Amino acid sequence: MKCPFCGATDTQVVETRLSEDGASIRRRRRCTTCDKRFTTFETAEVRMPQVVKGNGTREEFSEKKLRESFRRALHKRPVPAALVDEAVEKIRQKLLSLGEREVASRFIGEMVMNELYRLDKVAYIRFASVYRSFQDVADFRDAIRDIEKK
Repeated sequence: MKCPFCGATDTQVVETRLSEDGASIRRRRRCTTCDKRFTTFETAEVRMPQVVKGNGTREEFSEKKLRESFRRALHKRPVPAALVDEAVEKIRQKLLSLGEREVASRFIGEMVMNELYRLDKVAYIRFASVYRSFQDVADFRDAIRDIEKK
């Protein structure tokens, strides 16, 4: 670790403590060159995978876009915000647990559909109609039949 005071690269860890929330480690260091002390924090860096869209382009995962998908599908539906937050977090955690550097947007869309099915059937149909590009009433009828079978 480089000393912020003199720029020397030779420093010693004097004390190590776990932070109160357990998410980081606090280290007190001493520079062996100038003898000054400073504090560093160590945290895990977790990166979301990149999203590969249908046309092959790649973009950073956006929790904002994910939430917007839920918001649009659930517009004027009686679903508490806390349940939407849980669904978004569940999808985030699933993506992180995959350990992949890239994930297809279709895979994320299917996870959203699964969560909407669990939360609200009307919102599920709304999302499916756009996601699966329903062309006519028969597509809606088929989706509703699928819900009724389950």
